[in-house]
Amino acid sequence: MKILICGGDGQLGSDCVQVFQQAHEVFALTLNELDITSSSDVDKVIGKCVPDIILNCAAYTAVDACETEREPAWKVNVEGPKNLASWVAKYGGLLIHISSDYVFDGRKKPPEPYVEDDEPNPLSYYGSTKLEGEVAVMQATDQYIILRTAWLYGIHGRNFLKTILKVALTNPDKKLKVVNDQFGSPTWSYRLALQIAELIEKNCRGTYHATAEGYCSWYELAGHFLDEIGVQHSLIPCTSEEYPTPAIRPRNSILENQRLKKAGINLMKNWSHDVDQFVSMFRGQLIDEAIEAIP
Repeated sequence: MKILICGGDGQLGSDCVQVFQQAHEVFALTLNELDITSSSDVDKVIGKCVPDIILNCAAYTAVDACETEREPAWKVNVEGPKNLASWVAKYGGLLIHISSDYVFDGRKKPPEPYVEDDEPNPLSYYGSTKLEGEVAVMQATDQYIILRTAWLYGIHGRNFLKTILKVALTNPDKKLKVVNDQFGSPTWSYRLALQIAELIEKNCRGTYHATAEGYCSWYELAGHFLDEIGVQHSLIPCTSEEYPTPAIRPRNSILENQRLKKAGINLMKNWSHDVDQFVSMFRGQLIDEAIEAIP
């Protein structure tokens, strides 16, 4: 099959290219090559290759910046998916759209997870745009998979683990506060790419949750990762109130892969298993990148 990936050079998009190209013809497009916020650009560019599947990994993901940069966030996270879904409605195929745990308010008491049928109630503007993006897709076509994931990390692009590593290497003795009252399931982008390939293989449709199994806090994740990679650190657990941000984060981002499990196709592993494998594969590269980024 022909698969076109929007945001093909990003964290998830890059891993999807690696996974998909073993069995499919893949077109990985960057923002410069395809502006999903422009319906004419979508028609022109996608019309050249006429894919069987469009995978939308493009998103405005700067959660705090979304609170003030509202227009660009809306365009990328709502109008973009709408344009892609409209193309599918017009010309056929399937749209796989990546969404987020931020569509929920996180008010359930951990470890109670959110399932696909739970009522969304975003707390931030980013979360609102991700929810509206889902709605726009569902209104435009019934040939979709909406995939909600959370706490994504990988070897490509920026993420929490890379940031923590850089800070720890810059000054190992510096006391670093890390939030210990927000809980989620750190999800490896490569594992998610394998899960998406399985959804394609099984010809699935609808809304799915796809995150790692198990859960932890940001503080627990940071400590586990730095211990595994063998880097000295001085982490201190703190509350969300002690680390205020412009956008409100859900306290509970634990998603249950209920529909994947019901279909017998849940490939996701425990979060600590995947973090350990990630470190095993990329330790040298991660440390080299972090040292290079130190001013």
